Amino acid sequence: MSGEAAPARGRAGAIDGFRGLAALSTVAFHVWQQYFRYDARGSHPPVDNPVLGAVFSLEVIDLFFVLSAYLLTLSYARAAIDGRSTRPARLFLFRRAIRILPLYVLAVLVVWASRNPTLPGNWRDLVEHLTFTHVFDQQRIFYTLGPTWSLSLEVLFYLALVALGPLAVRVCRPLRRRRSRVAVCAAGCAFLFAAPLAWIAVAHYGFGVPHTDWVVYFGPQARFGGFAAGMGLAVATVALGDRGRLGPRTALLVAVLALAGLFALSLDSGPENFTFTFYHPIAAALWTVLLLGTLHVRRRTVWQTLLTSRWPAAVGLVSYSLFIWHEPVMLQLHRAGLLPTDQAGFPLALLVTFLVTLPVAAASYWLVEYPASLLGRLKDHRGRPREFYPEPATR
Repeated sequence: MSGEAAPARGRAGAIDGFRGLAALSTVAFHVWQQYFRYDARGSHPPVDNPVLGAVFSLEVIDLFFVLSAYLLTLSYARAAIDGRSTRPARLFLFRRAIRILPLYVLAVLVVWASRNPTLPGNWRDLVEHLTFTHVFDQQRIFYTLGPTWSLSLEVLFYLALVALGPLAVRVCRPLRRRRSRVAVCAAGCAFLFAAPLAWIAVAHYGFGVPHTDWVVYFGPQARFGGFAAGMGLAVATVALGDRGRLGPRTALLVAVLALAGLFALSLDSGPENFTFTFYHPIAAALWTVLLLGTLHVRRRTVWQTLLTSRWPAAVGLVSYSLFIWHEPVMLQLHRAGLLPTDQAGFPLALLVTFLVTLPVAAASYWLVEYPASLLGRLKDHRGRPREFYPEPATR
């Protein structure tokens, strides 16, 4: 094993661990939401403890955005800064499609059919989900598979990346100095991060748009900052290379400070206040710092050891299936009377939901995700159909 192979493998394991912990946090967050109660006096969480509330209400969707953008932007950043090659756009989109679509389309059809037993049903909801446009519908954004509004943004990011990535490469190619190429890429990422900040500020402070206007605050114009932060992380890691890697103590301190910042952000966030209004851009920046302190290190840290341990990595493997299925499974358990109905039953409901959704996610991965991933073998590294039975060479 070469000296470079182990760190690379460790970084991949840490990313899987991040996915696993984020997926578990997402399940906990939606069970927490399910047990909120609302009346004339306001909203009442299932556990009246601000510290626990901050932990359970910590939204991790920005971590998914940052991770996705970081991993997918790396090849473009290397091409723009160091002159390496990139994959054809058609191959990139093909691989993204086989990663996202088979399970997503199956889940949408199953859940929609179960909730629309007679035709035509809510056909507009079905069409919008299958075309990833439900994020632009104020009424149906959380229908069928509520959390998948974020997949609409993922798909839009893929389309933006195959346009912006090659553009960055072309712009940087004539620049002789590496520092200039880095500056161009960093400036582009900074602009993409700042634009949603301006949108949110104008919408909230300029026009007084309430946070319940989902299309305004959940659309790409407001949430692209998470992807921009991940793109910036990719540019930073390529620009730094092996320079500036953090020592174990410094890396652990960075991780602790980033996690403390995320906790404080969740604790202070309240409807329409500053931290609530700018929650997602701030969270994306903090997740980026946490990732930098986890991945750009000289040696394995305690935090990395936790992330690469068996159970976070195992959950990370099935995290997409867990993300897709946990809400419909939770709601079905609730309808069947298998979850407590009162708020005091929240801990039991959380346990039952985990015990049911994790096996469902594992089965979904091996029965749907893994077989679908084998379709990637249909294309070669240039994005052309793979020749499985080449003609024998003639002499």
